[in-house]
Amino acid sequence: MDLQKNKENAIAFYKIAYEGNPRKAIDLYVGDQYIQHNPDVADGLEGFITYFERMQREYPSKSIEFVRCIAEGNLVALHTHQTWPGNDQYVTMDFFRFNNDGKICEHWDSIQQIPENSANPNTMY
Repeated sequence: MDLQKNKENAIAFYKIAYEGNPRKAIDLYVGDQYIQHNPDVADGLEGFITYFERMQREYPSKSIEFVRCIAEGNLVALHTHQTWPGNDQYVTMDFFRFNNDGKICEHWDSIQQIPENSANPNTMY
């Protein structure tokens, strides 16, 4: 496994899909199988494409910032800051598993809305 290449590919995959071209992201970075663990997204390649095409139509002004990227073995973790319409902000953590060919084949995520107030002075990043 080329950890640096997997990190670069995970970021490029998510950025391309998030910015409105999930079919291209799938073509470039995903193998024949895509296992999805997010309960809001259907399993498989077409489920991923359908979800991200809908998000682009409904929320074209959303943005994403990649804060951290960590790789170990066949896994890559992304820590992101997403801003949606109305300044609705989220911290997300996405985990991608890569197959032996260096293609993404599985995804998990966790999403938390950034609150207006915090009990501590630390950011969520």
